[in-house]
Amino acid sequence: MTDNAFTDTERQAVYRAIAERRDMRHFSGGTVEPELLRRLLEAAHQAPSVGLMQPWRFIRISDRALRGQLQALVEEERIRTAQALGERSDEFMKLKVEGISDCAEVLVAALMDDRERHIFGRRTLPEMDMASLSCAIQNLWLASRAEGLGMGWVSLFEPQALADLLQLPAGAKPVAILCLGPVKAFYPAPMLALEGWAQVRPLHELLYENVWGVSQ
Repeated sequence: MTDNAFTDTERQAVYRAIAERRDMRHFSGGTVEPELLRRLLEAAHQAPSVGLMQPWRFIRISDRALRGQLQALVEEERIRTAQALGERSDEFMKLKVEGISDCAEVLVAALMDDRERHIFGRRTLPEMDMASLSCAIQNLWLASRAEGLGMGWVSLFEPQALADLLQLPAGAKPVAILCLGPVKAFYPAPMLALEGWAQVRPLHELLYENVWGVSQ
Protein backbone atom coordinates (compact mmCIF):
# COMPACT_ATOMS: atom_id res chain seq x y z
CA MET A 1 0.00 0.00 0.00
CA THR A 2 1.32 3.44 -0.88
CA ASP A 3 0.49 6.91 0.37
CA ASN A 4 -1.35 7.58 -2.90
CA ALA A 5 -3.79 4.69 -2.52
CA PHE A 6 -7.52 5.20 -2.09
CA THR A 7 -9.19 4.25 1.15
CA ASP A 8 -10.43 0.68 1.59
CA THR A 9 -14.01 1.73 0.84
CA GLU A 10 -13.01 3.66 -2.26
CA ARG A 11 -10.93 0.79 -3.60
CA GLN A 12 -13.75 -1.68 -3.03
CA ALA A 13 -16.10 0.56 -5.00
CA VAL A 14 -13.70 0.69 -7.95
CA TYR A 15 -13.22 -3.09 -8.02
CA ARG A 16 -16.95 -3.64 -7.60
CA ALA A 17 -17.74 -1.48 -10.63
CA ILE A 18 -15.22 -3.48 -12.67
CA ALA A 19 -16.53 -6.84 -11.50
CA GLU A 20 -20.22 -5.99 -11.95
CA ARG A 21 -19.99 -4.20 -15.30
CA ARG A 22 -22.10 -6.07 -17.84
CA ASP A 23 -22.78 -5.75 -21.56
CA MET A 24 -26.51 -5.13 -21.16
CA ARG A 25 -29.20 -5.97 -23.70
CA HIS A 26 -32.33 -5.68 -21.55
CA PHE A 27 -33.43 -2.16 -20.54
CA SER A 28 -36.46 -0.81 -18.72
CA GLY A 29 -37.00 2.47 -20.57
CA GLY A 30 -36.90 5.53 -18.36
CA THR A 31 -34.64 8.51 -18.82
CA VAL A 32 -31.13 9.69 -18.02
CA GLU A 33 -31.10 13.18 -16.59
CA PRO A 34 -29.03 15.63 -18.69
CA GLU A 35 -26.69 16.40 -15.78
CA LEU A 36 -26.02 12.70 -15.24
CA LEU A 37 -25.45 12.07 -18.95
CA ARG A 38 -23.01 14.96 -19.00
CA ARG A 39 -21.18 13.50 -16.00
CA LEU A 40 -20.89 10.12 -17.72
CA LEU A 41 -19.57 11.65 -20.91
CA GLU A 42 -17.05 13.70 -18.91
CA ALA A 43 -15.83 10.40 -17.43
CA ALA A 44 -15.44 9.01 -20.95
CA HIS A 45 -13.58 12.16 -22.00
CA GLN A 46 -11.05 11.68 -19.16
CA ALA A 47 -9.78 8.46 -20.75
CA PRO A 48 -6.12 8.14 -21.66
CA SER A 49 -5.24 8.56 -25.33
CA VAL A 50 -2.05 7.98 -27.25
CA GLY A 51 -0.28 11.27 -27.96
CA LEU A 52 -3.22 13.01 -26.24
CA MET A 53 -5.00 12.86 -29.59
CA GLN A 54 -8.43 12.25 -27.98
CA PRO A 55 -9.80 10.47 -31.07
CA TRP A 56 -13.26 9.81 -29.62
CA ARG A 57 -16.38 11.47 -30.94
CA PHE A 58 -19.82 10.77 -29.44
CA ILE A 59 -23.10 11.35 -31.26
CA ARG A 60 -26.26 11.37 -29.16
CA ILE A 61 -29.19 9.92 -31.09
CA SER A 62 -32.23 11.82 -29.85
CA ASP A 63 -34.42 11.32 -32.95
CA ARG A 64 -36.65 8.24 -32.57
CA ALA A 65 -36.90 7.71 -36.31
CA LEU A 66 -33.12 7.75 -36.58
CA ARG A 67 -32.97 5.17 -33.77
CA GLY A 68 -35.17 2.97 -35.90
CA GLN A 69 -32.78 3.32 -38.83
CA LEU A 70 -29.86 2.33 -36.60
CA GLN A 71 -31.81 -0.69 -35.44
CA ALA A 72 -32.53 -1.67 -39.04
CA LEU A 73 -28.79 -1.57 -39.84
CA VAL A 74 -28.11 -3.81 -36.85
CA GLU A 75 -30.79 -6.26 -37.94
CA GLU A 76 -29.32 -6.46 -41.43
CA GLU A 77 -25.91 -7.31 -40.00
CA ARG A 78 -27.41 -9.73 -37.49
CA ILE A 79 -28.81 -11.77 -40.37
CA ARG A 80 -25.51 -11.66 -42.28
CA THR A 81 -23.63 -12.71 -39.15
CA ALA A 82 -26.00 -15.63 -38.61
CA GLN A 83 -25.39 -16.79 -42.17
CA ALA A 84 -21.63 -16.58 -41.65
CA LEU A 85 -21.87 -18.66 -38.45
CA GLY A 86 -23.13 -21.70 -40.31
CA GLU A 87 -24.22 -24.44 -37.92
CA ARG A 88 -24.56 -21.99 -35.01
CA SER A 89 -26.82 -19.62 -36.96
CA ASP A 90 -30.08 -20.72 -35.31
CA GLU A 91 -28.50 -20.51 -31.87
CA PHE A 92 -27.19 -17.03 -32.65
CA MET A 93 -30.57 -15.77 -33.89
CA LYS A 94 -32.09 -16.59 -30.50
CA LEU A 95 -29.72 -14.20 -28.74
CA LYS A 96 -30.80 -10.65 -27.94
CA VAL A 97 -28.04 -8.55 -29.44
CA GLU A 98 -29.21 -4.98 -28.81
CA GLY A 99 -31.55 -2.79 -26.79
CA ILE A 100 -31.81 0.19 -29.13
CA SER A 101 -35.59 0.55 -28.92
CA ASP A 102 -35.78 -0.04 -25.15
CA CYS A 103 -32.94 1.97 -23.65
CA ALA A 104 -33.13 5.56 -22.43
CA GLU A 105 -30.21 6.87 -24.50
CA VAL A 106 -28.40 5.82 -27.65
CA LEU A 107 -24.90 7.08 -28.39
CA VAL A 108 -22.68 6.33 -31.35
CA ALA A 109 -18.96 6.30 -30.58
CA ALA A 110 -16.75 7.07 -33.53
CA LEU A 111 -13.13 7.70 -34.42
CA MET A 112 -12.27 11.21 -35.59
CA ASP A 113 -11.37 12.09 -39.13
CA ASP A 114 -7.87 13.23 -40.19
CA ARG A 115 -6.24 10.71 -37.84
CA GLU A 116 -3.26 10.19 -40.14
CA ARG A 117 -1.64 13.42 -38.96
CA HIS A 118 -1.28 12.00 -35.45
CA ILE A 119 2.05 10.13 -35.47
CA PHE A 120 3.01 10.18 -31.78
CA GLY A 121 2.51 6.62 -30.53
CA ARG A 122 0.94 5.47 -33.82
CA ARG A 123 3.83 5.26 -36.28
CA THR A 124 4.16 1.51 -35.81
CA LEU A 125 0.81 0.90 -34.09
CA PRO A 126 -1.78 3.00 -35.95
CA GLU A 127 -4.59 1.07 -34.23
CA MET A 128 -3.80 2.87 -30.98
CA ASP A 129 -6.49 5.38 -31.88
CA MET A 130 -8.98 2.52 -31.57
CA ALA A 131 -7.41 1.54 -28.24
CA SER A 132 -7.86 5.10 -27.00
CA LEU A 133 -11.53 5.17 -28.00
CA SER A 134 -12.02 1.81 -26.29
CA CYS A 135 -10.63 3.29 -23.07
CA ALA A 136 -13.18 6.12 -23.31
CA ILE A 137 -15.99 3.60 -23.80
CA GLN A 138 -14.78 1.58 -20.82
CA ASN A 139 -14.74 4.72 -18.66
CA LEU A 140 -18.33 5.39 -19.71
CA TRP A 141 -19.27 1.79 -18.93
CA LEU A 142 -17.76 1.78 -15.45
CA ALA A 143 -19.18 5.19 -14.55
CA SER A 144 -22.61 4.05 -15.76
CA ARG A 145 -22.43 0.95 -13.58
CA ALA A 146 -21.45 3.06 -10.57
CA GLU A 147 -24.51 5.25 -11.26
CA GLY A 148 -26.76 2.18 -11.46
CA LEU A 149 -27.27 2.40 -15.22
CA GLY A 150 -26.78 -0.37 -17.73
CA MET A 151 -24.83 -0.03 -20.96
CA GLY A 152 -24.50 -2.28 -23.99
CA TRP A 153 -21.95 -2.11 -26.80
CA VAL A 154 -23.45 -3.01 -30.19
CA SER A 155 -20.99 -3.71 -33.01
CA LEU A 156 -23.31 -5.45 -35.47
CA PHE A 157 -23.48 -2.92 -38.29
CA GLU A 158 -21.76 -2.08 -41.55
CA PRO A 159 -19.50 0.88 -40.67
CA GLN A 160 -19.83 2.77 -43.94
CA ALA A 161 -23.63 2.48 -43.92
CA LEU A 162 -23.75 3.93 -40.41
CA ALA A 163 -21.22 6.63 -41.32
CA ASP A 164 -23.38 7.66 -44.28
CA LEU A 165 -26.54 7.68 -42.15
CA LEU A 166 -24.96 9.98 -39.55
CA GLN A 167 -23.15 12.14 -42.14
CA LEU A 168 -19.68 11.43 -40.78
CA PRO A 169 -16.87 13.22 -42.63
CA ALA A 170 -14.47 11.26 -44.81
CA GLY A 171 -12.01 9.32 -42.69
CA ALA A 172 -14.17 9.18 -39.56
CA LYS A 173 -15.36 5.71 -38.55
CA PRO A 174 -18.22 4.59 -36.29
CA VAL A 175 -17.09 1.90 -33.86
CA ALA A 176 -19.95 1.33 -31.42
CA ILE A 177 -23.64 1.89 -30.91
CA LEU A 178 -24.00 2.33 -27.16
CA CYS A 179 -27.32 1.61 -25.45
CA LEU A 180 -27.57 3.31 -22.06
CA GLY A 181 -30.21 3.53 -19.37
CA PRO A 182 -32.01 2.02 -16.39
CA VAL A 183 -32.29 -1.77 -16.14
CA LYS A 184 -34.41 -3.95 -13.88
CA ALA A 185 -31.35 -5.98 -12.85
CA PHE A 186 -27.78 -6.57 -13.91
CA TYR A 187 -26.86 -10.01 -15.20
CA PRO A 188 -25.10 -12.07 -12.52
CA ALA A 189 -22.55 -13.11 -15.17
CA PRO A 190 -21.87 -12.13 -18.79
CA MET A 191 -25.03 -12.72 -20.82
CA LEU A 192 -23.30 -14.89 -23.41
CA ALA A 193 -22.06 -17.16 -20.64
CA LEU A 194 -25.55 -17.37 -19.15
CA GLU A 195 -26.95 -18.22 -22.59
CA GLY A 196 -24.33 -20.93 -23.13
CA TRP A 197 -22.79 -19.21 -26.14
CA ALA A 198 -19.30 -19.07 -24.60
CA GLN A 199 -17.66 -19.41 -21.23
CA VAL A 200 -15.37 -17.01 -19.41
CA ARG A 201 -11.79 -18.30 -19.34
CA PRO A 202 -9.84 -18.00 -16.07
CA LEU A 203 -6.96 -15.55 -15.88
CA HIS A 204 -4.28 -18.23 -15.43
CA GLU A 205 -4.98 -19.54 -18.94
CA LEU A 206 -4.21 -16.12 -20.42
CA LEU A 207 -1.26 -15.06 -18.26
CA TYR A 208 2.28 -15.88 -19.40
CA GLU A 209 5.73 -15.08 -18.01
CA ASN A 210 8.66 -13.84 -20.05
CA VAL A 211 7.67 -15.59 -23.29
CA TRP A 212 4.42 -16.59 -24.98
CA GLY A 213 2.82 -19.79 -23.74
CA VAL A 214 4.85 -20.17 -20.54
CA SER A 215 2.59 -19.91 -17.53
CA GLN A 216 3.69 -18.55 -14.20
